[in-house]
Amino acid sequence: MLYLAHGLSQLHFGSLMTVYGESNRENSRDFWPEEPEMRQIQLAEEDFYRYLEQVFFRTPGAVYALWEENGRYVSALRLEPYRDGLLLEALETAPEQRRRGYAAALIQAVQCTLAGKTKLYSHVDKRNLPSLKVHEACGFSRIADYAVYVDGSVNQKMYTLCWDDKPSV
Repeated sequence: MLYLAHGLSQLHFGSLMTVYGESNRENSRDFWPEEPEMRQIQLAEEDFYRYLEQVFFRTPGAVYALWEENGRYVSALRLEPYRDGLLLEALETAPEQRRRGYAAALIQAVQCTLAGKTKLYSHVDKRNLPSLKVHEACGFSRIADYAVYVDGSVNQKMYTLCWDDKPSV
């Protein structure tokens, strides 16, 4: 079931970290290689919390979308204003919940809430074939062979995808 959080107090942060655990472990090795693994994960989670508190949820229109199954978060993504629509970012499904359709269900539920209202953009790593397939199955099209992030930086290792269900004028 889709759950939308418009503020940090509406999230169960510990449950959210179970969804992002794998990514946090991978990223923490790059950011804090000298720290023991448990400390790396702690630092990654602290940074994640600070980002949500100080940046993401202070952005007007930002929302966290989560897919819950049996009362547990199994998949998550962030939405924030971007160009003439919203940027879908940080799509993640807990590793033990993958290949069950939760990411697609989450994206499709978000699309249903936005139908006819706005475009959705997403930046996906060119090597992430599972994510590219999910986006394609959800109606996204590739519009650029690079990503331009909210801060203006460019990443050549990403594709920019777009879903547009707005009526043509």
